[in-house]
Amino acid sequence: MNTAQNILKDLVGELKSLAKTETVVGAPVSVGEFTVMPISRVSLGVGAGGGAGETEKKSYTGEGGGGGGGIRVIPVALVAVRGGELNVHMLGRGASLGHTVRKVPDLLESLLDRWEARKEKEKKENS
Repeated sequence: MNTAQNILKDLVGELKSLAKTETVVGAPVSVGEFTVMPISRVSLGVGAGGGAGETEKKSYTGEGGGGGGGIRVIPVALVAVRGGELNVHMLGRGASLGHTVRKVPDLLESLLDRWEARKEKEKKENS
């Protein structure tokens, strides 16, 4: 394998370890009887190049290479699960992390309000 192929293989290996399933479907967070999971879009990009050469007198030879890569994670939705009920809250095309962070408190507040209302209703029914 030449230098560029080795670099590319190493880059792809490192980026694959970052872009695992847990990156796309985030760790679930439980709030009462609700479980909320973030969903993200993951994009990867890699590039590498290399070459070999020698001087005009062919007394020196050499080779070199370089590469780079990147990963982009874009939050796209929040999934809320309660019992057998599943709700998907879309965050909009190209939503930023800031948008997601702003959306989470509202979602959790709504979930907690519903949970408290249900508990209050059950309490009244059992009285």
